[in-house]
Amino acid sequence: MANRPVVKTVRGIRTTDGAGVRLTRVLSQRETRDFDPFLMLDSFDSLNPSDYLAGFPMHPHRGIETITYLIAGRIAHEDSLGNKGEILAGESQWMSSGSGILHEEMPKASPRMLGFQLWLNLPAAEKMSEPTYLSITREMIPVVAQDGAKVHVISGAFAGAKGVTPGHIQAAVMYVELDAGAQLTLPACTGDTCFVFTILGDALVDGNPLPEKTAALLGEGDSVHLSATADAPARVIFYGGRPLAEPIAWGGPIVMNTQQELAFAFEELERGTFIKHKARL
Repeated sequence: MANRPVVKTVRGIRTTDGAGVRLTRVLSQRETRDFDPFLMLDSFDSLNPSDYLAGFPMHPHRGIETITYLIAGRIAHEDSLGNKGEILAGESQWMSSGSGILHEEMPKASPRMLGFQLWLNLPAAEKMSEPTYLSITREMIPVVAQDGAKVHVISGAFAGAKGVTPGHIQAAVMYVELDAGAQLTLPACTGDTCFVFTILGDALVDGNPLPEKTAALLGEGDSVHLSATADAPARVIFYGGRPLAEPIAWGGPIVMNTQQELAFAFEELERGTFIKHKARL
């Protein structure tokens, strides 16, 4: 196996989004070419509920999938498809906005709020598909323990354990817990864009130090070598997905392929014709 080297790092930047949620933005429009098909990565980590209780009131999406995963905390949500519920610690929500959806995410006061939301780009052929929603509970996420490491397989496969397989984007997403000094090698599909994110603590990727709240884009290879420092544990997220190599027109919560498509989407929002599929529940 050939370990993937680190070819680029992106340090998260503190910012505010939604109705006033303080978070760390890791990937944004600046990184779309290098991290294709991954668009945006936000990390939230707070012991103070005032940082996040304002939440993300009802807002639109088109042309993307969102993956939310909580290590700690609780988020209430609902959307225009009629879905309503909560994401709890150790759970995930995988939503494909397709042709258009309205949804809201409202974090609830918790001792700690720790997790991430990732945006995946939908291919042009799927931009106007029917929106879908998948609630991924703890029972749906297998955990593999190996020599001081635990791998939570949200999607993809590791050591015979398989996570969920959403319909549109076949991306691998794994949450890795590393004890101090522990090492782990993950498989990485040849041709995929792969990166890791240190959500808590510092780690090493192919022997290279990676500070907390930093993403590392990986080069070619078929494996990823992770390790924690000798004196502290680390929590790392691994992401892998096949690049689309398609043009991107991105405006706020909507991502299309051309500026004309993007402008039309906002025109539909103004006219009230944005939502193509109503609640089914």
